[in-house]
Amino acid sequence: MMARPCLAIMREWEVMDILVATIAAIFGLVIGSFLNVVVYRIPNGLSVVHPPSACPNCDNPIRNRDNVPVLGWLMLRGKCRDCGTRISVRYPLVEAGTAIVFAATAWVIGPVWVLPAYLWFVAVTLSLALVDLDTKKIPNRMLLPGLVVGLVLLAIGSGIDGTWPEFARGVGAGAAYFGGFLVVALILPRGFGMGDVKLAALLGLFAGYRSWGAVALSVFAAVAIGGVVSIALLALGRADRKSTVPFGPSLVLGSWVAIAYAVPILDWYFSI
Repeated sequence: MMARPCLAIMREWEVMDILVATIAAIFGLVIGSFLNVVVYRIPNGLSVVHPPSACPNCDNPIRNRDNVPVLGWLMLRGKCRDCGTRISVRYPLVEAGTAIVFAATAWVIGPVWVLPAYLWFVAVTLSLALVDLDTKKIPNRMLLPGLVVGLVLLAIGSGIDGTWPEFARGVGAGAAYFGGFLVVALILPRGFGMGDVKLAALLGLFAGYRSWGAVALSVFAAVAIGGVVSIALLALGRADRKSTVPFGPSLVLGSWVAIAYAVPILDWYFSI
């Protein structure tokens, strides 16, 4: 990649990066609120658009003024306005977390036309990780549309940006990631679920668009994160050797790390 030619252009680009990241963060707050609905309703076979959100205890609809991401929970002090039932802190955490990850994604990818595809990728993978934590399943109802829409958005962005070679590499990486996990799942059925195998196609697509190094680091990081989490759960007595620990969140986090930091991590690795 060519160096930025002068200080004036560098400052202009930095301002643009900050502006795009700020807009992405605001957008992320709204998307995070919707993801809370998706993560609860889809595993339970419910519609994500009807009926409107309501208190699970008293069934009273949540007022529009209370439905503002993060601020609504703070104004209500974490309790239903009507019956006083506590509202889980997970809701504002997901909203704030989505805003942070959206801003970070915009900063890493930059103001280019593939950015919407990566924001979609982040939203889908975050929701899948949360569902996997809750149910130990990765539902096709979320994953398959997420993969198809992600592929289309990445293709459109690549066409406008003129990055067809990167897109082709991403498609190949997604196929390779999927195939590798499928082989492992068939040989070691208890190692991965088929949901993890299908998730690998989505992760490989977006990591591969960045580089083959990002794909390799994505796999390594996922295994390392999953191992650390399993050891920690065993040490804390939260799991035993027969427990099933969801691997989807580790796969997702590993891909995020690889997409953002593959170049510096791999440069450091090969330097030693």
